[in-house]
Formats: sequence, structure tokens, C-alpha cells
Amino acid sequence: MSTTSDTVLDRGAAVTRSMLGWGVVAGPFYLIFGLILAVTRPGFDLSRDALSILLLGDSGWMQALNLVLSGLMTIVAAIGLRRTPAWSRVAAVLVGIFGAALIASAFAAPDRPGGGTASVSGLLHLAFGAIGFLCLAAAAIIAARWFRSRGARGASLSIAAGVVIVVTFVVGGALSQTAWGVGLLWIAVIAGWVWLALSCVAAYRAVPHPLLSRR
Repeated sequence: MSTTSDTVLDRGAAVTRSMLGWGVVAGPFYLIFGLILAVTRPGFDLSRDALSILLLGDSGWMQALNLVLSGLMTIVAAIGLRRTPAWSRVAAVLVGIFGAALIASAFAAPDRPGGGTASVSGLLHLAFGAIGFLCLAAAAIIAARWFRSRGARGASLSIAAGVVIVVTFVVGGALSQTAWGVGLLWIAVIAGWVWLALSCVAAYRAVPHPLLSRR
């Protein structure tokens, strides 16, 4: 606690709220950055290619930067969730693993579509993606208990988000060479980021206001 002439500030609450804010920013940042790269990359087709393909080529470092920055924001948000009153520690850790998987995937480029034999880098990219999205889906399902304990209607939505993430990612991954598969992967990505953003907003509201005079 620190005092000024007319206020008392809870620094812990202020830091937690700031951390949760990054969970709201991470998704839009990743998607907007990725879409800009996609529409400016010659030959890239959003209906056929997953954003991970942007890691290939001389300008692949830009998508790698996108993944690293988005992953770091997600990890910070996970710490904020852990600091949120009554939030599941397991769910927070799983969100953090998702963030770490994003960063790891930046350093393991995928194989080119139709390239034949899978490379070690390509297999690692798939593994990091699977670990990350499965952890995020599990976090959404586990977090439903927190929403339910607060009397929020978000519990069923959180479970639904978890199911959508895991189903669309698994099926989309299996059909990743088709337009349908890429579309399902897009749904998994968007559903995951939307869930994280809405969860961080709910957690933000659950953290006491930093100014004691406004509690």
C-alpha cells in the first residue's frame, strides 16, 4: 500500500489488472498482425493457408515475432489470472503453457504443404500447436467452475468455448490440407482468443479496484 494526499492505492490490485489487460490485447494483436502479413505476402491464400505458413521464407521472422509477442502477452495474462481472487491455479497454468507454446512454435517452422516427408521442425511445430490449443481448451473447461461460483452465466459459454477449441483444432489439423480444415483451424484460433479476452475482462472486474476509495 502507498498513500498520497487523498488516496490509498493497492499496488497489487493495480498490477493484476494491468496484467489482465494484456490478455485482452493479445488476440487482436496476433490476428491483425497476422492478417496484415497474409494479405501482403505474395501467393498467400487465406482460404487455403494457415497463418503458420507465414513462418516460411525470408520474411518468416515477422510471423515469428508475432508469435513471440503474442505468447509473452498471454503469459503475462496467465499470471494476472493466477493473481485473480479464487481463479483456478490449474487453469492459469494451462493458459501460461498456451503462451509458451506460441513462443516455441515461432522457432519451429512448419513443413511446406505437399512437401512430402515431415521434418523435425515441422513435427515440433505441430506438437507445440497441439499442446497449446489443448491446454487452452482445458483451461476454458476448468475455468467454468470459477464463473459458476460467481453466479455468472459465463460458465456454460466457457465450457462451450473449450469444446469448440479442441474439436475444431483436432479436426482442422487432420484436414489441414483442405479449405475446410483451414477454416476449422481459424475457428479454433478465434474461439481461443475470444475466450481469453472475455475471461480476462471478467477477472479484471473481479479484482478489487486499486483505489480503496472506489471499492
